[in-house]
Amino acid sequence: MMIELLNTIYPWIKAVHIMAVIAWMAGLFYLPRLFVYHAERASVGSELDQTFQVMEEKLLRVIMNPAMIVAWIAGVIMIGLGAFDWGSVWAWAKLCAVILMSAAHGWMAARRKEFVAGTNTRSGRTYRFFNEVPTVLMLVIVIAVVVRPF
Repeated sequence: MMIELLNTIYPWIKAVHIMAVIAWMAGLFYLPRLFVYHAERASVGSELDQTFQVMEEKLLRVIMNPAMIVAWIAGVIMIGLGAFDWGSVWAWAKLCAVILMSAAHGWMAARRKEFVAGTNTRSGRTYRFFNEVPTVLMLVIVIAVVVRPF
């Protein structure tokens, strides 16, 4: 009974998953950019420092964390409904890239805590470089799922 219901609402689960991923990715692209400006332009304890801290905290807690959780929940439900072909490399490539994306999210959350504590030692260049990580992972995920080259 429950599986039949879930199969009936599968398109809605997939839509929610896609929307959550879009929101999550927006944050993953924007937060490192905020870190770049924070590291380069704000001195510890300044008004600008406080402004960046509020922006970073809101982005992470109000948008990124809920979006990541919803994306994972919807994704796990779809996996439970058979959306993954565990015998195919594309499924494993996507899963590995999503796990790495979650690790990147965690890395960013830890960096935010360093800014809050006034202990950030990383340069804007580090954050510029890291800003490319979600892009590369997104390319792997989309190509794996849509093109399924392997």
